[in-house]
Amino acid sequence: MQTSTADHSVKPPLVTIPRHYNAAHDLLMRNLDRPNKTAFINASNGDKLSFSELDQQAHIFATYLRSHGFMPESRVMLAMLDTPQWPVVFLGCILAGVVPVAVNTMLTSSEFEYMLRDSRAQGLVVSNSLLAAFEIPMKNLPPLRAVIVADNVEADRNDAHSSLETILKSPSGEKLVNDSCADDVCFWLYSSGSTGAPKGTLHLHSHMLQTAELYGRGVLGIGESDVTYSAAKLFFAYGLGNGLSFPMSVGATTLLLPGRPTAQQVFQLLEKYQPSIFYGVPTLYASLLAEPNKPLSNQLKLRLCASAGEPLPAEIGKKWRAQFDCDILDGIGSTEMLHIFLSNTPGRVRYGSTGQAVPGYRLRIVGDDGLECADGEIGELQINGPSAALMYWNNREKTKTTFAGEWTRSGDKYTRSADGYYTYGGRSDDMLKVGGIYVSPFEVEACLMTHSAILEAAVIGVMDKDQLIKPKAYVVLKSGHSASQEELKLHVKQQLAPYKYPRWIEFLSKLPKTATGKIQRFKLRQSDQK
Repeated sequence: MQTSTADHSVKPPLVTIPRHYNAAHDLLMRNLDRPNKTAFINASNGDKLSFSELDQQAHIFATYLRSHGFMPESRVMLAMLDTPQWPVVFLGCILAGVVPVAVNTMLTSSEFEYMLRDSRAQGLVVSNSLLAAFEIPMKNLPPLRAVIVADNVEADRNDAHSSLETILKSPSGEKLVNDSCADDVCFWLYSSGSTGAPKGTLHLHSHMLQTAELYGRGVLGIGESDVTYSAAKLFFAYGLGNGLSFPMSVGATTLLLPGRPTAQQVFQLLEKYQPSIFYGVPTLYASLLAEPNKPLSNQLKLRLCASAGEPLPAEIGKKWRAQFDCDILDGIGSTEMLHIFLSNTPGRVRYGSTGQAVPGYRLRIVGDDGLECADGEIGELQINGPSAALMYWNNREKTKTTFAGEWTRSGDKYTRSADGYYTYGGRSDDMLKVGGIYVSPFEVEACLMTHSAILEAAVIGVMDKDQLIKPKAYVVLKSGHSASQEELKLHVKQQLAPYKYPRWIEFLSKLPKTATGKIQRFKLRQSDQK
């Protein structure tokens, strides 16, 4: 059904960015008047980096790159843990016009080799603890121009491996700033691979500031007095905004945790450093609520929490609000759009919904017939906004499919209410048709999550004996809890239309996920077919 294309989003003037623009130079220059303020804190050991130290070290690294033959538009891979050295290297690359390719530190050796080969990176900056995973890839590929080992390794390891610590102690000279353009490629991120092989996603110099202004300031109201902590790592689009471009755009302080956050570690960090903004993912919020030794709300200083990666079950949001007197702003972003473009906002939170369009972004829902859906009808969410990636590297067909002119296809199914709130309906490739009617796996998962024994749930479609698709649920139970299949089936039947209940329920110790916490349903489908 085609209806009027009512646009529920607000359209403020976009951020004005000059043609000649270097993103790293801009972020560093914004903090020249607060040189001694702490920019980054390593929460694992308390090490701090001031804005003046960050500026000096980033310029030293930029000079090093140029002096070792790295020319503008060449690429350097970053496989680094979240420490204050990460922003030094990332910004230093951009200052020199070199393109940093930030990769997930939790990958396998073969995955690192794929990304090195795919990106054609000429250099590698790698944390010492990750170096072993690159030994085989480096033997199988042409020699890199430089391999630099990070994380306080002071002495050069051998002729091929330099020490980042030693490089950053070099005398500072003239500050190098490449004459970049706002539309030049600035950095790469690889998609998380929740639906298959990761894709190199190319972002421009203008994109970090656009997301910082539209979501960081426009939705979160982030300011200089804020202290922020993001459980999502810097190598993810979500984490890069949370932990680098947002705070640096206003002079806020960022906490970094090198290791993978556990519920206990996160609470210790929230109590010790008292951040005002916390960014998590639904899986982590569920684990935090299940933690037996939770702090009281008056022991923390949270003013806002954000969630992305997967839709936040309403039950988790409501429990968090009741426990800590602080809302979680559920939103959706993507590697392709760099950060969140659809979100709940302070004072207008509607749990169970992903919220409304972030001002500066336009959204539409399109049906299988290519026409816009009426309010209440399910279709694919598409986005028009200033932070859309240029392309996927070396993947022309997928680029054409995803970046359709001014609109970017999300691959997510949504419905929109008359007042502009959007509700998630599952991935386009995850939607089930049961008895000729679309069933959202997320709706069934959210229902299962309201059961007191369930920690996590994922739903996929499985063929029954008549070759008809029916829902199957995989659930993880909370520690010390139990539930039977029949009990859980009845729980769903009592809340949803009968045809939506899972015909089969399988209990797992954990669900397969990307490092961002996204459930990899394609792995569940592959496992079920074996």
